[in-house]
Amino acid sequence: MRPRLIPCLLIKDNGLVKTINFDNPKYLGDPLNAVRIFNEKKVDELIILDIDASRLKKDPNYKLLAKIANECNMPLCYGGGIKSISQCERLINLGIEKLALSSVVFSNKKIINEASKKFGSQSVVVVLDIKKSGLLKKKYEIFTKNGKSKIKLNLHTFIKDIESLGAGEIVINSIDNDGLMKGYDIQLISEVKDLISIPLTAMGGAGSLQDVKYLWTKLGLVGAAAGSLFVFKGKNRAVLITYPKIEEKNILFKELCI
Repeated sequence: MRPRLIPCLLIKDNGLVKTINFDNPKYLGDPLNAVRIFNEKKVDELIILDIDASRLKKDPNYKLLAKIANECNMPLCYGGGIKSISQCERLINLGIEKLALSSVVFSNKKIINEASKKFGSQSVVVVLDIKKSGLLKKKYEIFTKNGKSKIKLNLHTFIKDIESLGAGEIVINSIDNDGLMKGYDIQLISEVKDLISIPLTAMGGAGSLQDVKYLWTKLGLVGAAAGSLFVFKGKNRAVLITYPKIEEKNILFKELCI
């Protein structure tokens, strides 16, 4: 089994965007074009998150998602605006393999168990947006609504609950590192990895393949998701959809000490 290298695309108003610290979304273009390019580059998996759907209490954009799922040749994970099992079923029927649950799990965490029983745990992903909070900025806490609303739950306890309810995977998204391209929050990811036995994917901060390699050599079989790494090029952050060639990935995998 190899670690997964996963592009994450953010959707806002039907367009592809990228944020920094969950703020100031920059428009990048048509998400369908990005999906087509990633098809050609044979990516391991693709995550698509609608960053406004839950915050604005909107349903998933099924029309756009149907087009994306029809184009997508790799495993597809979608999150944003999911509030019910009926919505989950509709998304699965569109061809989306993984359901990324986020805001809904804080008002109805039973949906994790219900979705796991109906679609299989491998299809149920819980995405947690986390940043350091408090006076000394040392405590990791969960946030929703694009990092604006803090959830008053103990992170470690809630993560254990997620696994016990049947989630097949957890995605940890670092708000502090989002878009900065200075590396993953290894401390945060390590803390979460030690709590669970299900697959973990880390997101937020990757700026180079060396950041990905550092994550894997430190923590082993962790999914490495990234946005800026795959959509920006150079210091001026010119928009360019990229992904390592198979040969580059093979070299990277061979160098891992896992």
